[in-house]
Amino acid sequence: MVVLGILNGVFREAVIGQRVGELAAHQLSTAVGIALFAVYIWFLTGLVRLESVRQAVGIGILWVAMTVTFEFLFGHYVAGHPWSRLLHDYNLLAGRVWSLVLVWTGAAPAIFYRIRS
Repeated sequence: MVVLGILNGVFREAVIGQRVGELAAHQLSTAVGIALFAVYIWFLTGLVRLESVRQAVGIGILWVAMTVTFEFLFGHYVAGHPWSRLLHDYNLLAGRVWSLVLVWTGAAPAIFYRIRS
């Protein structure tokens, strides 16, 4: 998922961001990210059969924790972004919808488990 997230970010900056404003690019990129993650998580949940909803929920929680950890550690310590900029993407009132990716990432394994079983 890290690779998909990075590719989505590059696509946002190189393609979407050139055509629309920053907020719209963020929102479109969020939708693209959710779609990419849906395909990838569907593939994974078919490849590795989940045994229970509890296991699926646990995997979703783990993925969210790993995503947030990566986002903040890489964003701050490698990319050099200030904490305020990183937190900015979590402000739903400002139209920043990145947190929907996290909701989807957390819920998708359980949703796909239910669909497959």
